[in-house]
Amino acid sequence: MSDFKKLRVWRKAHALTLNVHRIAASIRGSQHAPLRSQMVRAAMSISANIVEGREQSNEREFARFLGYALASTSELEYHFIVARDVRAITDTDFGSTLTQIVDVRKMLHGLRAKLTQTNSSPKNLSRRPSANSVKRSAGSGQQRS
Repeated sequence: MSDFKKLRVWRKAHALTLNVHRIAASIRGSQHAPLRSQMVRAAMSISANIVEGREQSNEREFARFLGYALASTSELEYHFIVARDVRAITDTDFGSTLTQIVDVRKMLHGLRAKLTQTNSSPKNLSRRPSANSVKRSAGSGQQRS
């Protein structure tokens, strides 16, 4: 597989991670420490799964890791909803970050769809023998009286 840094989706996810880290660092209060941690971890998981998936040996495995990254976008969105609702972040930070999350999610969906479409297209035109043809060939040469 190729260099993950060349992927637009990784660059967007990395920018999202940096933005989330900046916002989480601005959240004050020890009662929000778990929320800050979860926000950063979910954001990092998006980028990290793209990186890890890109290093897999085939596109099917890469698509699987993109699924994990997609799940992390939903988790991150939820953490931002909580942060907004408990007034730990500003509406501006919520809105701009939600836009980033949605953009990354769309890109992940698109890339995963492209990979799964590639995997489902016929690459090899040779057909596997059907169960009936296997039975016929196994039975040939033997005659019953």
